[in-house]
Amino acid sequence: MHQRSGPFFGQIEAGFGAVPGAGGIQHLSRLLGRGRAMEVILSSNDYDAELAERDGWVNRAIPQRELAEFVSALAHRLANFPEAGPVGIKRRINDVSLAPVADVRTDAALFQQTIREPRAQARTGELLEGGMQTRGELERDFGPALGRLKS
Repeated sequence: MHQRSGPFFGQIEAGFGAVPGAGGIQHLSRLLGRGRAMEVILSSNDYDAELAERDGWVNRAIPQRELAEFVSALAHRLANFPEAGPVGIKRRINDVSLAPVADVRTDAALFQQTIREPRAQARTGELLEGGMQTRGELERDFGPALGRLKS
């Protein structure tokens, strides 16, 4: 199997037969738009950092070797601003862009319901037997692994 380099982003629940249960539907629908969110969530594929950046899933794809310097410079810049501005801005952006808590709770309930279905349980078991949650090869090739399941 060809080892791909990461990082990768994905929303894997549909591959198990479940509904994302922690706000992924609302979050990705708002960030990516309806059509792209449908593709990402329904496909359970892996998406590389460059595509995630282009689609607006992440702010920017920064090479690992540059990440610490970028974050440090940004944090120091923001730390010099009067606190009221950034606090108020973050609050308002959250107010207009995040889903209401009730929507996330609805998805959590749907996740609990769908992940208990027999086929979802079988697929979870198959993935666990194949190395899921071990940081092994399956974890680095998760999207394609979902497409190879027998259950």
